[in-house]
Amino acid sequence: MEDGISSFWGPVTSTTEWCEKNYIYSSYIAEFYNTISNIPCILLALIGLINALRQRFEKRFSVLHISNMILAIGSMLFHATLQQVQQQSDETPMVWEMLLYIYILYSPDWHYRSTMPTFLFLYGALFAVAHSQIRFSIGFKVHYAILCFLCIPRMYKYYIHTQDVSAKRIAKLYAATLFLGSVCVGCLIVYSARKYRTGPSIHRVMPCGMS
Repeated sequence: MEDGISSFWGPVTSTTEWCEKNYIYSSYIAEFYNTISNIPCILLALIGLINALRQRFEKRFSVLHISNMILAIGSMLFHATLQQVQQQSDETPMVWEMLLYIYILYSPDWHYRSTMPTFLFLYGALFAVAHSQIRFSIGFKVHYAILCFLCIPRMYKYYIHTQDVSAKRIAKLYAATLFLGSVCVGCLIVYSARKYRTGPSIHRVMPCGMS
């Protein structure tokens, strides 16, 4: 119980607990703002899926938008419950989505078309099994960051070779929002580090989930 509101889901079992206070507005939602912030992600992914189907893009792009929706729903479940199983429903789709990004970026020039999707599928399946048995913390964050960095060289190649002004504008906007988001997260980590340094639960929860 926190601030007089009891937890419907029971004690926190996830390895990550974020800076937001738990169960402020509802006994069903642990981290209210972290939960509802995923709603725009679902709506934007839905819009992307509709446009991809309407313009008859390749199926890989439709699958990507569906993956975005699944990821956002998993994130909502995790932040609403702070349970270990729901944490996996958030983190495992994160890895799957990055594998899908890698496929979308690299598959057009891949000489052996069947090897890449097969390898990525097996990799994703093995990760899901391992993640269900082992509680990753820092290891998961490092692993996810590596997958993200693997996408950068290919994205840069597309950027320098495209002549589409709108595509370049979107790429610049993406880079700017990514930088701004990183700065905000950095500020949040610093704030939380100061907050939890003298808190009673520092032995269990590090700032912003950095356990």
